[in-house]
Amino acid sequence: MIQPMSPQYGGGSLADVLPSVAGALSVPGETNLLGLPPASRYAVLLLDGLGWNLLQRYGDAAPYLSSLTPRSLTAGVPSTTAVSLTSLGTGLPPGAHGIVGYTSIVPETGALLNALSWDAPVDPRRWQPHGTVFDRVAAAGVATRNVSKARFDTSGLTAAAFRGSAHRGADTVEDRLDATRFASREGQSSLVYVYDSQLDYIGHQQGCDSWQWQKELGAADTFAQQVRSALPRDAVLLVVADHGMIDVAPEHRVDLDAEPALTEAVTLIGGESRFRHLYCVPGAEADVLAVYRERLGEKALVLSRSEAIARGWFGPVVEDRVSPRLGDVIVAALGPVALVASRRHAHEADLIGLHGSLTPDEMEIPLLVDAG
Repeated sequence: MIQPMSPQYGGGSLADVLPSVAGALSVPGETNLLGLPPASRYAVLLLDGLGWNLLQRYGDAAPYLSSLTPRSLTAGVPSTTAVSLTSLGTGLPPGAHGIVGYTSIVPETGALLNALSWDAPVDPRRWQPHGTVFDRVAAAGVATRNVSKARFDTSGLTAAAFRGSAHRGADTVEDRLDATRFASREGQSSLVYVYDSQLDYIGHQQGCDSWQWQKELGAADTFAQQVRSALPRDAVLLVVADHGMIDVAPEHRVDLDAEPALTEAVTLIGGESRFRHLYCVPGAEADVLAVYRERLGEKALVLSRSEAIARGWFGPVVEDRVSPRLGDVIVAALGPVALVASRRHAHEADLIGLHGSLTPDEMEIPLLVDAG
């Protein structure tokens, strides 16, 4: 069985990146935990789905990225986009910021919230009440910008994770480069965050070990080099990711909706196929734990909410408002298995590349530095 990788909150995780950038920008009260080079201008490019191990495996397709000063970090838990982006923006682990999965329960209503599409009537500023690193950097007089797709401007996730930064909608490569070029020259100092999602999209659809993914990695490499060229010479570029990815073959999928024993005492299935939050009938937690442990064996780590919290998966402290959002039972896949739910979550059932759990392939992410 693959051993789970513990998140390195507090000195080696994605949540430590922007506080360290703030420290490198000389923002008062901020600590440069990661030892980043001091500068007055920073750009942070996040390539969704670029795992550390994938970059090592297919580095020949990414000569520019492979040439940069490398370091590996960990994502938080679960290793998925909405959780990671909020940890990046707030500098906090999920037990503090409260976005704990691709989908998770809204305890007040019993509905599921999809944190990417923000499809429930939940105020993102109450769901995630902490200030962001962008808030603190902007308050110190640093010009702070967020360059991503135009439709993200009004999304709940943007409000939760990136408030404090001015959003620049950019739907093409040329638009992103123009926005980055402009934003990186504002004021006496600047912080520009740039997001690109194509690697993750191709990985989900075609698999991260496919030729299509390697081709997209080459395109991401070119884009990263173009971002560097768009910056002032004295700016520092960081390239990071939100998670890695693994491929899971169709024959290794367990369909929860096709096995009545797996849903008998489960009222709601959250998370995603590599990291499930199971919300149980009151009093049925022990039975669900036993059933899933028997069914999955060494392919997954099946824990109660309290056991997962005790392992520090969500940070050193899980706030009282956040704890009920976690599954009563939490299933973290360690073997090549995916827990799909073909009826409840049909759109997930056919994906090839997956992430969310605590294997090194999913958890380890790169921090690449180009100081010009």
